[in-house]
Amino acid sequence: MPLDEDKYPSETGRRRFVKGVVGSAALAGVGTGGAAAIDTATSPTGVGGGITQFIGIENTDGPAPRGMPLVPLEIDDEGALRGVWPEVQTETVGGRQVTIAEGEINGVTYSSSWYQYCGIQNYAGLDPSADQDNYFRSVGSPPPGFTWQSEEKEAGDKLFVEDFDDYEEWGNGIGNDGVGKPAAANWRSDGDVQSIPVQIVRSPQVEQMANGEGEYSDLPERAQSFISGATQDGFMAWLNKCTHFCCVPGFKAYEGSAKFGAENEVYCQCHQSIYDPFSPVELQFVALPRPGE
Repeated sequence: MPLDEDKYPSETGRRRFVKGVVGSAALAGVGTGGAAAIDTATSPTGVGGGITQFIGIENTDGPAPRGMPLVPLEIDDEGALRGVWPEVQTETVGGRQVTIAEGEINGVTYSSSWYQYCGIQNYAGLDPSADQDNYFRSVGSPPPGFTWQSEEKEAGDKLFVEDFDDYEEWGNGIGNDGVGKPAAANWRSDGDVQSIPVQIVRSPQVEQMANGEGEYSDLPERAQSFISGATQDGFMAWLNKCTHFCCVPGFKAYEGSAKFGAENEVYCQCHQSIYDPFSPVELQFVALPRPGE
């Protein structure tokens, strides 16, 4: 698999599949020296590749090599949810001027490079200066467990705080009630551009994480500090692309998740990777470069 690809391999037989698995795992494990080499090799035709530190929801089981990166969010004056996009700036990288999106949230560097994997790096909405308003908008076909969303929202509708008013008792017959209420959304995806998939959850546990309360009193300091600045009123969001082979998982979305102990977790039904949305971790990976400017 070429170094500038990070996607599910085409169905061309077991040999190709195994090669893809091994190649993906090897890339995920590249150290700082290897990452620098990859960045050097790819940067002439791309932007922002290389070793990237991020905070995401923890991968706890299955073949996924790492967690999925968080998307900081905020609530506007009308109660609509939107992602926070880093500050857009121009820097000299490798002797040329490039536009990047990078900022800081409570001492943690937050960058658009967090999302440069699984082909997302090629999406128009990930261009730092793309003309997008950052609101989270409902998808057209939510997962099976999100019947509330398919009944109440149309594709492209903004998601509002009031849509989640019953989050403290909401249930859908999968796992426990009151764990949190989810929604599937697109981000920075207005107009005729590819949709960046995001999962949103409102949960009492998010509020506890943000405040470092109860079982979350011993979270790693940087992760807890970031959560306190990247969530609001119990809402949190993450890029919903499984880091294994780029499938789209779901929180309390699939009945079959109970067979794998994931009924109250984020479960990827393609290869049974499991993520804990209430366990933020700081990790690193080799971000793929965006198209050249």
